[in-house]
Amino acid sequence: MSGAGDLAEGHSIPKSVRVGLVLVLLYLFLVGVKGLESGIKVFGEDFTDRLFENVSHPLAGLAAGLLATALVQSSSVTTSTIVGLVGSGALSVTTAVPMIMGANIGTTITNTLVSIGHIRTGQEFRRAFAGATVHDFFNLLTVLVALPIELATGFLSSLARTISDGLAGGVTVGEQSESPIKAAVAYPVDQAKTLIESWSAPGQGTLLLSAGVALVFVALIFVTKNMKAVMAGRIEQSLNSMLDRGAGVGGMLVGLVVTMAVQSSSITTSILVPMVGAGILSLKNAYPVTLGCNLGTTITALLASLASESPDGLTIALVHTLFNLFGILMFYPVPAMRRIPIRLATSLGDLAQKRKRWVLGYVIGAFVILPLVLLAVFS
Repeated sequence: MSGAGDLAEGHSIPKSVRVGLVLVLLYLFLVGVKGLESGIKVFGEDFTDRLFENVSHPLAGLAAGLLATALVQSSSVTTSTIVGLVGSGALSVTTAVPMIMGANIGTTITNTLVSIGHIRTGQEFRRAFAGATVHDFFNLLTVLVALPIELATGFLSSLARTISDGLAGGVTVGEQSESPIKAAVAYPVDQAKTLIESWSAPGQGTLLLSAGVALVFVALIFVTKNMKAVMAGRIEQSLNSMLDRGAGVGGMLVGLVVTMAVQSSSITTSILVPMVGAGILSLKNAYPVTLGCNLGTTITALLASLASESPDGLTIALVHTLFNLFGILMFYPVPAMRRIPIRLATSLGDLAQKRKRWVLGYVIGAFVILPLVLLAVFS
């Protein structure tokens, strides 16, 4: 029985096997993104026009990205789906930018839910809730600054497109030779598409689209679980090592590298929240680690763009990265700006400790009711 228990928990699987499994899962993830693109194209332009006509307003797009990410508790799934939609031409880069920003806000719900586990512990809950919501405030403040500027100037999307064009060497899509990665990813999707078409049954696009989204979702779940098993001890070691040397840029790099490795900012930040709650890590020192996590999680969208037929897929993935870089450059180097998210989170932590019933209202209001209202008003 103990052996079965070990197997269920994954302790008996060698790390080398897990690394190989991760590579297979990443391949399946790219196949899923490609299937999503192909499914959208089967529907035709009329379908995509109808599908996204209700999220053409920037605030509706912001709300859609926030709500979708809060519901699945994974910005990686949301942003990968958006990359696939942009790559298929179903969604323009301009329309997708607010969705990416919304996904960045929505992913912070996981930290907040983790902090609620400390709700009966008084001061520990106050610290944990502040440690969780500093992520909320950073992303929210970055959106409040970046979204209006982006709408007025297109600075993020323009810079992302310049970088994307540079990486493509200035070659147009039709002139590009297909890379081995794209060919390997496209092959199973093309075979599946041919098989589905041979059935002569309705709903071919729905089947491809559903299979693509499901494969993206499942592959990311198992990539995260396996990388967490591989990195389990190293995450704590890295954080403890960072504590010994102080935080700052070093903490940011730890958050960046660990999150890129495990393909999930939620894992890293969910370890941080209990540490802040227990008083092992101060909110001031946890903050740069959180920023590094925020930047590290953008690697998933960049990976998804490898399966995209259009350079726009890479462009929107780069927008995700540039958005987080913009936030870091705005809210970290200058001490006065750095303190804003920390002070807001500290104040909210104090309020949460005094009025615990407000915590549920905050979670539901910020991550469910607010985006639903925005969708209702601006759709």
